Amino acid sequence: MHRDDDRVLGIMMKAPRPGWVKTRLATAHPTERIVALYRALVEDTVDLARAMRVSTVAVCPGGDEGDVAAWLPHDVAVLSQQGVGLAAGLRSAFAQLCSDSGRRVILFNADSPHLAAGTVESAFNALRTDDLVVGPCDDGGYYLVGAKRPYPALFDAAAMGRESACATLLAAAARLDLRVALSAEHYDVDVPGDLTRLAAELAREPARARRTAALLASWGLDGAGSV
Repeated sequence: MHRDDDRVLGIMMKAPRPGWVKTRLATAHPTERIVALYRALVEDTVDLARAMRVSTVAVCPGGDEGDVAAWLPHDVAVLSQQGVGLAAGLRSAFAQLCSDSGRRVILFNADSPHLAAGTVESAFNALRTDDLVVGPCDDGGYYLVGAKRPYPALFDAAAMGRESACATLLAAAARLDLRVALSAEHYDVDVPGDLTRLAAELAREPARARRTAALLASWGLDGAGSV
């Protein structure tokens, strides 16, 4: 299969360890389920990248590289972020993945494999003419951000995980006078209500994220909040 090395999809992720991933789901689901869910979400995200035939990179915190490399397929490169936290991860990933050739780099969260591949394709296409592409979440965050060069001033650690995260990013882009394209609004899986929503969608269209759909079905999650 031909792979487009001029387009890079970086998946912002962690090693699948108990108490380390998707901790806000712990109010409704036991730890072993959360880890299994995270594995399914990431593996479905890798499938999404493969279907698009782009270069795929797992971007993880320092110390997670060994576990991530042992887990994911060999054609997924593993990149250790510099610094601590998501803002540092985004800054260092762009610094390491952008190149003088101007290749297009999109950094994507690890819990939105149900996003239509066409949305990510459109984000890559936007980078032909725009400096930055952002995929806003309906909770005020963002599920993807893409560029052809690093812009370290874009990412404010204090805004990460807040309802103002996307607005803060767009305000920083405006200060840098960047041309910004917005992708379709979407949602990721952070809290139990998000998982209920995802279960309902995947019950109707399991092919969108087949591992996650099968896992949630095995739990008996019916999309109405019961298990």
